[in-house]
Amino acid sequence: MLSDTLADELQRYAIGPRIKALRLKKKLGLVQLGAHTGLSPAMLSKIERGQLFPTLPTLLRIAMVFGVGLDHFFSPDKERPLVAVVRKAQRLKLPAPPGGDTPAWLFESLDYPVADRRMEAFYAEFPTDAPQSEPHQHGSAEFIYVLGGRLAVDVGGEETVLESGDAIYFDSNALHRYRREGEETCTALVVTAP
Repeated sequence: MLSDTLADELQRYAIGPRIKALRLKKKLGLVQLGAHTGLSPAMLSKIERGQLFPTLPTLLRIAMVFGVGLDHFFSPDKERPLVAVVRKAQRLKLPAPPGGDTPAWLFESLDYPVADRRMEAFYAEFPTDAPQSEPHQHGSAEFIYVLGGRLAVDVGGEETVLESGDAIYFDSNALHRYRREGEETCTALVVTAP
């Protein structure tokens, strides 16, 4: 049984409706498609209605009937604008750096469903017991908006302390590090450009 998060993510690809569109375009009934694929019409109906997600071998059998590759079912629909919703309950909190005793910060990806994104957005939390992060560099640009608490950001050896409501944009190719300032947990929205 799939978790709600996995089911929601699979639903986003609309595999069932894409199969149905291919079937109707070829003017095939479920029985005819079943004869070509070796799958029962009942199973195909459940797949088309999104009640059942096909395995990759099953999906490949269907794709071969229509002369399309598996990428047909996973590539974005060219006719619709890209929209990805990430519900709060679906986000996964990860430590940075991973595997350490006490992480410098915790982050949750706010845009993980989008492939080939032009930016990455995170909700970051700097706990009260968090050490200063190690200097690091990445991508081309970073933007931080402090939601609550205070955050010290060191970019290239120059430190700036941000209060709730403050923002900073900087070249993330430069070595930079973060440090929670004060007694309370700091939270921030962090956006990076690869």
